[in-house]
Amino acid sequence: SELVDGPGRTFQLAFQLGMAECLPQFEIIIGRAGALDDTSRRLYRMTLASYYAAAVMMPYGPFLAAAEALSYDINVLAQRFNTGFEQVCHRLTTLSRPNARGIPFFMLRVDNAGNVSKRFSSGTFPFSKFGGTCPLWNVHSTFDTPDRLLKQIIELPDGSRYVSIAQMVRRPVAPHPLPQPRFAIGLGCEIRHASRLVYAAGMDLEKTEGTPIGVNCRLCERENCAQRAEPPITRTLILDETTRRVSSFAFSNAREL
Repeated sequence: SELVDGPGRTFQLAFQLGMAECLPQFEIIIGRAGALDDTSRRLYRMTLASYYAAAVMMPYGPFLAAAEALSYDINVLAQRFNTGFEQVCHRLTTLSRPNARGIPFFMLRVDNAGNVSKRFSSGTFPFSKFGGTCPLWNVHSTFDTPDRLLKQIIELPDGSRYVSIAQMVRRPVAPHPLPQPRFAIGLGCEIRHASRLVYAAGMDLEKTEGTPIGVNCRLCERENCAQRAEPPITRTLILDETTRRVSSFAFSNAREL
């Protein structure tokens, strides 16, 4: 398609190559999953072909070696392997061979309405299966700064800390008069791996205060959050006509202001 850029066309060619040449291997892997309906088998097959395509463009050994040598500089990796920013981020989440592991990254893709269209994690980040993400996460700020890569240290309610980078990406072209699609890509890892990243240069990882975020509003129990859109499903909602709080929602054990 002329609406797909060069790296996207290469990916689709490699995808079709995988479907043509590797179906027997795909079927062996799918067979290990047990009984599946036709839709599930097709989705599994397409997922394997997508992994194959990414591996053709960014072969595991050379890509891991380059990532380590470049301190995981995403834009330089994209230039070296003739790929896109999003493709590199996705590939970084798959470097988990037992004898050749990369940093265990997580990645997500959101649109400017907060809809999550991709969630991948090779580490411990607790993505929710459904719903959006925390509005305090810098991935949402990229739409206001489209030409900048943003860095942030985030902290979950359990005290776990992560370093996160985020950047907005555009689809290369859209037919007139359709709007050009825009997405924000977020990539991160546990703070203990951050010193291996070029993006952590100059940051005091121990002293920098993390931005308190949650998985999403329905699963977050942080009190007095001015950005809360919904009460947590794990707590009892409290309704009080006489009190105005920072948050629109009060729930059991919340502090009153």
